Amino acid sequence: MTTPQILLIRHGQTEWSQTGQHTSRTEIPLNQEGRSAARQLAEQLQAFPISRVLSSPRVRSIQTCEFAGMADRMEIDPDLTEWDYGSYEGQTSPEILEARPGWNLFTDGCPGGETLEQISDRADRVISRISNDGEVTAVFTHGHFGRVIGARWIGLAATEGRRLLLDPASISLLGFEHGNPRTPVLVLWNATDRCITGRSLAGSPI
Repeated sequence: MTTPQILLIRHGQTEWSQTGQHTSRTEIPLNQEGRSAARQLAEQLQAFPISRVLSSPRVRSIQTCEFAGMADRMEIDPDLTEWDYGSYEGQTSPEILEARPGWNLFTDGCPGGETLEQISDRADRVISRISNDGEVTAVFTHGHFGRVIGARWIGLAATEGRRLLLDPASISLLGFEHGNPRTPVLVLWNATDRCITGRSLAGSPI
């Protein structure tokens, strides 16, 4: 049986991600840089035998999927949307820290937004569904939620997502050591250049 793997793709750059504004529910489309980077994903993703394509319902993820050439295979999964930032929507981290010194999303959450437990449960639902597929699934999602998926995939608490950065239009591969389902690993993380085309699904040079 083929072990399931996740190709985790963060959406391309938007005006708000470029300025560091927290973006969850607000529909901000890709900017020119984001569209260009998303188009480059099309070639990079050809290195992987993708069986299924899932996307967040937010326009920035949908556009990334479309520019990456996968619109005809895209399925919308509401669980892939970004962390709900509540009253911090649209604010930058420096702005939040000015009012709340020492604040960290992964430990403190957001007033009026999703709790760490809620975001962790949502990530676990995504992983559970994909784990039952036994396929390579491309997942177009967001920065903070993608980091939670990465942490939960390798059995860490959602709060440990704070240690995993994700750049716009990056590709990460979540798999297993030597295909052993008892040992989930981050085969590739936050790749933003063409080096991924020289890497196999097992994490070894081709």
